Amino acid sequence: MADASDIPELPSVLRAPEPVIIAGMLAWLVAAIAVGLTGWGGDRTLAVCLVGLAVGVLGTTIFLVQRAAVRRGDRTAQQGLD
Repeated sequence: MADASDIPELPSVLRAPEPVIIAGMLAWLVAAIAVGLTGWGGDRTLAVCLVGLAVGVLGTTIFLVQRAAVRRGDRTAQQGLD
């Protein structure tokens, strides 16, 4: 059985959350624009797209606040967000 020290760490490019966050928010933005322009799905569909975008913005804000706390060295900050 392999020891934990034998397992190589993933490259930082594969651990970076930014590309996933940006892709998700762009997908919600494109969906909201498409629904808004075409009217496909009605008002409820547009509301879902806008809420998805809002959740992405809120999540990004929380992520950035936590990352800033880690960089400041706050003891209560989430770990692993260098």
